[in-house]
Amino acid sequence: MSVPLTLLGLLEREPSHGYDLKRDYDSLFGRGKPLPYGQVYATLGRLARDGKVMAGEAEPGDGPERKRYVITETGATEFETWLRDPVAPEPNLQSVLFTKVVLALMLGRDAEQYLDTQRAAHLRRMRELTELRRGGPLVDALLADHGLFHLEADLRWIDLTVARLDALAAEVRA
Repeated sequence: MSVPLTLLGLLEREPSHGYDLKRDYDSLFGRGKPLPYGQVYATLGRLARDGKVMAGEAEPGDGPERKRYVITETGATEFETWLRDPVAPEPNLQSVLFTKVVLALMLGRDAEQYLDTQRAAHLRRMRELTELRRGGPLVDALLADHGLFHLEADLRWIDLTVARLDALAAEVRA
């Protein structure tokens, strides 16, 4: 996920303090991986340096003084371009899963055992995502569906690869 472009999108909605941006990011996009405060402010600093946001004067508040950030025309243009352009289709042809299988076979190790362990990990994660999907708001359900569909594809690949392990082993050892 592109944190700078996501923050620009949140700022296009309305000028905000860094604290508010972190809260909104975490509630909408940071499921299981909240954005550290340091990353928020470092990113805002780079965006300001590059002319994509402007920081207002420090405002007094309940805690330390805060700056309200506003997106600039340059930032809005970059965000609009990013939003309009399609995301590169994933996954890449090189994945960690594939690499581990090939290396295990090359080295005479039990790739099927590795794939069985990976299948079990995928199934555990699918159960977690299914629970999230059942009990959460629509944002959580859609994120869970996205993850579930990717895990299902991985499981199909694991099954196909297990069926072809002997042929793959012969090819990579040649």
